[in-house]
Amino acid sequence: MQGPAACGVLSAPMKLLTLATTLLAAAALSAADAPKSVYDVPLKDIDGKETSLKAYQGKVMLIVNVASKCGNTPQYTQLEQLNKEFSKHGLAVLGFPCNDFGKQEPGSNEEIKEFCSTKYKVSFPMFDKVVCKGPEKSPIYQVLSGPDSPFPGDVKWNFGKFLVGKDGKILKRFEPKVKPDAPEVIEAIKEALAAK
Repeated sequence: MQGPAACGVLSAPMKLLTLATTLLAAAALSAADAPKSVYDVPLKDIDGKETSLKAYQGKVMLIVNVASKCGNTPQYTQLEQLNKEFSKHGLAVLGFPCNDFGKQEPGSNEEIKEFCSTKYKVSFPMFDKVVCKGPEKSPIYQVLSGPDSPFPGDVKWNFGKFLVGKDGKILKRFEPKVKPDAPEVIEAIKEALAAK
């Protein structure tokens, strides 16, 4: 007499084993598909155009999650100063609007762009709104703050900063309250720019 498995019916332990194998295979596949470098992440700029960070290969990047209605919003002034002072030496300040913290970036991309250009005269590149934390975390933040990052852990608030070297490696992470013109940020930028 044939057992239930031979008749096409799986026992409970076999069902669990099959489910576990399927889930592990899916996780391995999604991990293989996950971007390994900031350069591999597909992005959109503030105007909705498909882009990536490949244009910044060989440059030092300061990647910042920004918001228009935050106590840290005046940091736009220092970010723009950094951009003006160091862009000619190879620094790219990059702004990623984010509405994760206190709903402090509720506007559309057009409204964000208008606010940044009129209120703070921002001239550095801005990108499409992203999610910086939780299960819906945008791919760029999966690379910057995911488990494989040298600085893992969700961004804590608006204006968290990641310094990325000329080779795409994440060099430093500065918490939101650390101002862009703080001595430790300036020093880290100068070191990264001086690196071969």
